[in-house]
Amino acid sequence: MRIKVAFYKGKGDYLNGIVRWWTKSIYSHAELVLPDGITWIGISPFLKSKVASRKKLIINYVDWDFITLDVTQEQVDIIMEFFEDTEGHGYDWVGMLLSQFLPCKIKHKRRWYCSEWIAYALRIACVFEWRIIKIYDRKDLSPAVLHELVKDINHEGKEI
Repeated sequence: MRIKVAFYKGKGDYLNGIVRWWTKSIYSHAELVLPDGITWIGISPFLKSKVASRKKLIINYVDWDFITLDVTQEQVDIIMEFFEDTEGHGYDWVGMLLSQFLPCKIKHKRRWYCSEWIAYALRIACVFEWRIIKIYDRKDLSPAVLHELVKDINHEGKEI
């Protein structure tokens, strides 16, 4: 069974531009694509965004990079349980911004940003090995950092 982590590199709006400029990366957003290939889960960087799932049937693949991860049904179930537990939580603009300026991670319990939510989902499902990744000790979990973390655990290099 496989899931994909989708990394947005399209032009987008001014928020995408700010994220790319600040992180010095081509990626400004990330989402998880479930094994069915059409259900995407995560949170978008819009002012009133919530953790949610969306069906995406038509997509401009040129704007996205994907890294495929082999997972078990149990791992998918855990990711979905985490999704259900966090569904409706808001975007963590304050935590994301303050973590960039302060020497510590600022985290609101019921707020997330896209790549942070995915990192936690993958860690909770044991797709990330906590002894190696140590996301609890990282103040920067930008889409670019998540891309590097996912690429590092994807030993077979299945980037599509």
